[in-house]
Amino acid sequence: MFSKLKKFYYTKILKRKYYRVGECKGCGRCCRQIYVKHAKGVIQTEKDFENLKHQHRFYTYLKVTGKDEIGLIFECQNLDPETHLCKIHKTRPGICRRYPQEEIFAMGGALSEDCGYSLIPIETFGEVFEKVEKQSKINLWDKIFGRKTKIKEFELKQKEGE
Repeated sequence: MFSKLKKFYYTKILKRKYYRVGECKGCGRCCRQIYVKHAKGVIQTEKDFENLKHQHRFYTYLKVTGKDEIGLIFECQNLDPETHLCKIHKTRPGICRRYPQEEIFAMGGALSEDCGYSLIPIETFGEVFEKVEKQSKINLWDKIFGRKTKIKEFELKQKEGE
């Protein structure tokens, strides 16, 4: 019962597809090679990034380290290069507290292989396949019988018109 309620809460209310499990190992990899997604998508230009810095303090912690086909690549300046720990861990922004989020996959990213976190699907492949198969049958049923109903309605109108 609790698992069904939890699944409902995550999928229908939070609109999530994955559960976040595990814990941080303190490697600091998540603070390097960061893509910043905003309303218009992944940040592509330094001009857009400069505008973003005025909107939230989190962006002032980032510095541009490169660019690829996805967009600008950032690194957090609060990552201690020796210890690989966050210098502001207790007051870190919400985006850092919620890491990793499933949007990583939507942007084409992935967690590092030795990350302590993992994202596991809330619904199994079998459950998703079953839903799609059921919906396909419903749509097929509607197409078959919906058309027959429309044909019969047309034939009745034809007879009434005679």
